[in-house]
Amino acid sequence: MHDARPLPAQETCRRLADSIGRVMKGQAGSIRKLLAAFASGGHVLLDDYPGTGKTTLAKALARSIGARFKRVQFTPDLLPSDILGVSVFDQRDQSFHFHEGPIFTNILLADEINRASPRTQSALLEAMAEGQISVDGTTRRLETPFCVIATQNPVEFRGTYPLPEAQMDRFALQFGLGYVSPEDEVAILSAQERAHPVDQVTPCVSTQDAVALRARVAEIRISDELRRYVVDLVRETRTAPGVSLGASPRASIALMKAAQALALLDGLDFVTPEHVQELAVPVIAHRMVVDPQARFSGVTVERVVEDIVKTVPVPA
Repeated sequence: MHDARPLPAQETCRRLADSIGRVMKGQAGSIRKLLAAFASGGHVLLDDYPGTGKTTLAKALARSIGARFKRVQFTPDLLPSDILGVSVFDQRDQSFHFHEGPIFTNILLADEINRASPRTQSALLEAMAEGQISVDGTTRRLETPFCVIATQNPVEFRGTYPLPEAQMDRFALQFGLGYVSPEDEVAILSAQERAHPVDQVTPCVSTQDAVALRARVAEIRISDELRRYVVDLVRETRTAPGVSLGASPRASIALMKAAQALALLDGLDFVTPEHVQELAVPVIAHRMVVDPQARFSGVTVERVVEDIVKTVPVPA
């Protein structure tokens, strides 16, 4: 148990990484990205094959901070009201009462988000950008902290609706978990022999600690030169060959904030160029669109960002 005072931010990061790491074997890099997004107040899109642990990662984070967790399985017939909530008429007092939907939580797992219609996907836009929803002319604030972790399967296209650019831009980071080493996979089998390890996860920090962590991230120093470096990286995507849509200023903001969070994870009170470079692909690439001809030639958004990182001068 904690006392009433929030933990030091560095201790919060360490405890979260250790707690999630006990469940997610061989996924230190993914845990690092997830915590960078969460600590900076961002949302995450996990794009990977079934069975790689996307849902488990989200659950482990929620249980580690003792947060409220809701999971919504996105399907073609899902309606915005199934996520946001609905007003129901009560005969007793002859008035409407709002019944909260699953979005009123700390961590929302939007499972297979690309299976829902664009209308339903758009129900998340205001929540992800502003931490509030508008229903029946009334604006309602969401809980703090609030984080959307969405998943999608990159190999299934039947019955799916690709996320529009505006939706993709709301996610601070997109990344996949990938397959772990044979040794780690054996460890996973051993750990799940009798029960799933995520069921054993208990809170190692509080939601108050998580809120304090986000406040501390904003205090991490980033020099004017590094801010310009962030902007230069993002601006290059707008003129890169084969790119029909470059990254927006929201990408610059997300990259700066995530780099601040990563510096804090590393025990530093200032951002280094390496922090920016480490996060460039997961923060920027998913916001870009490659034109069809370039895609046919093998150009990918990830490769474009990697080349930009190699060519843009690094601040001394």
